[in-house]
Amino acid sequence: MTEPSVRLRPVIEDDLVMFRRFATEPGLIGLDWTGFQDAQAPARRFTADGYLGAEDGRLIVEVEPDNVAAGFVSFRSGQYGSSGKHWTIGIALMPEWRRRGIGWRAQAMLCDYLFQHSPVQRIEAGTHPENVAEQRALEKAGFRLEGVVRSCEFRAGLWRDGYLYSRLRDDPPPGAAAGTSPASARPAATRSVPQRG
Repeated sequence: MTEPSVRLRPVIEDDLVMFRRFATEPGLIGLDWTGFQDAQAPARRFTADGYLGAEDGRLIVEVEPDNVAAGFVSFRSGQYGSSGKHWTIGIALMPEWRRRGIGWRAQAMLCDYLFQHSPVQRIEAGTHPENVAEQRALEKAGFRLEGVVRSCEFRAGLWRDGYLYSRLRDDPPPGAAAGTSPASARPAATRSVPQRG
């Protein structure tokens, strides 16, 4: 089975239906379900800045050629010390688009976009110890496991550990050894996303 072509694009109003579903349908977001969320929050955020804020945002993962929204990637800023700004990224795909090679490529494209449009040296991502598929996707997207973050997340009534991954600006590009970089899937993918101001 061939992997579908993927690109990232800004959020449009039609995408808010998907965001509301993630906020109100238990289990749709997988292990990241933390209870019901405000279903109107996505519309308020979209009105405020179109999900392209200076400190955080979202981009839609779109599958071509039919231009179907398969989910979204997110990013938010963090900082170590006085000058160690970094991004933390995440992804949420609709169930029918999981395990099809979309997630690793979307996350690699998001890293390329963030490195191109901001001077950060580091991008982080976290996942659950039981989410082996996401661990593999992060590694394929060029991330390295840094370690276990103990009791970092309250989920399903318990404090749970997480895995912390990172990708540095000067790390080898994803798929460099195997020749399967996300850019080879769609060279102009990140160029379709407007610069953040």
